[in-house]
Amino acid sequence: MPFIADLHIHSKYSRACSKNLDLPHIDAWCQIKGIDLVATADFTYPAWFKELNEQLEEVDIGVYKLKDEFRSIAQVFIPESCKRDVRFILSTEISLIYKKGDKCRKIHLVILAPNLEVVAKINRELDKRGNIRSDGRPILGMDSKILLELLLSISPDIQVIPAHVWTPHFSIFGSKSGFDSVEECFEELSDHICALETGLSSDPPMNWQLSRNDKYVLVSSSDAHSLVKLGREATVFDTDKNYPSILKALRHEHEKVLGTIEFFPEEGKYHADGLRNENLCLDPEQTKKYNMKSPKTGKAITVGVLHRVSDLADRKLGARPKAAKDYWSIIPLTEVLSEIVGVGPSSKTVQRKYFELIEALGSEFYILKDAPIEDIEKVDEVLAEAIGKMRKGEVFVKPGYDGEFGVIKVFGGDENFSKNQLKMF
Repeated sequence: MPFIADLHIHSKYSRACSKNLDLPHIDAWCQIKGIDLVATADFTYPAWFKELNEQLEEVDIGVYKLKDEFRSIAQVFIPESCKRDVRFILSTEISLIYKKGDKCRKIHLVILAPNLEVVAKINRELDKRGNIRSDGRPILGMDSKILLELLLSISPDIQVIPAHVWTPHFSIFGSKSGFDSVEECFEELSDHICALETGLSSDPPMNWQLSRNDKYVLVSSSDAHSLVKLGREATVFDTDKNYPSILKALRHEHEKVLGTIEFFPEEGKYHADGLRNENLCLDPEQTKKYNMKSPKTGKAITVGVLHRVSDLADRKLGARPKAAKDYWSIIPLTEVLSEIVGVGPSSKTVQRKYFELIEALGSEFYILKDAPIEDIEKVDEVLAEAIGKMRKGEVFVKPGYDGEFGVIKVFGGDENFSKNQLKMF
């Protein structure tokens, strides 16, 4: 039976992350969101690894659940319609900064591990080579290929997935410090890479423009730094809910990865080109017109994902490879409600309405993706109209750039917004 997985999040021990990102709260909010399987995150951090051992128990090969005695810690209201058995998979993100080819490389990688015993071995080896105690997401001065080689020597069942592959500053294809191909980064070990994470600023159609990447299955994850961000992107699998089955789907049985749940990529904070401090947002042609520099100050423009994809693409936008998966573009429910009621997504009004809706209808993913519009209409006619527009891709966009999130609206825009029609698959 299909299930929704978020394979890349963070814990309370990662820099700039919520202190509520502990296992009981993650478990509770995954139920509210409609996430069936979630990353443990940050398993290299000693204090968090200790909590993983204490609070999780293995329920299938390589997949864990929260022990019953820890559930009450969260103290979060979970409607009956949302309750589910959340499973955890051992996953972390590592930041690598190193020099290669006369260029400083800054690459983020997601690592999946088959069990806690293997994680313990990973941690021992990385502890010899860098500081894994300063942050939940450690920064290591290792070459990506060397790290992959080390991990495979520990266990062939460890899987490395390049994270948010187009982000300018910290990714495998990033305009600031990345490579032009997987092979350039991992060299002779590149065949061990089987999946690429789209990131918030790109979606599958953008990635389909590169034929060289057709062999990789696309996955999406939230990279959540707070509980409400869980599942802002996710991957839908149709496998048994255990590590060997998930690994096999990623490596060989790509047909069992049904697709991805995505941000509208314009909402990602590195979609367009620009300079945040100058309130300058540009499309690729404008950036080229200005010779990659601000027309105001001459400062180098931060090249966004849209531009970087176009530089490496060998297909036009709209091409769809034969093996391409489905995808569903969504707007977080709190953002939809914020637009409807006219106050911020973190306001008490929006939060109250959010919980009223999930109690009446079901989890957030069910409301956004699967609930019949007529059922939503019985609860809130305006919301039903908004969800209908979102599912059709009838949205207004103000793209993100240079670290500034974009804004997506469903009920008209102003002079700062442009209409964007996206075909949904």
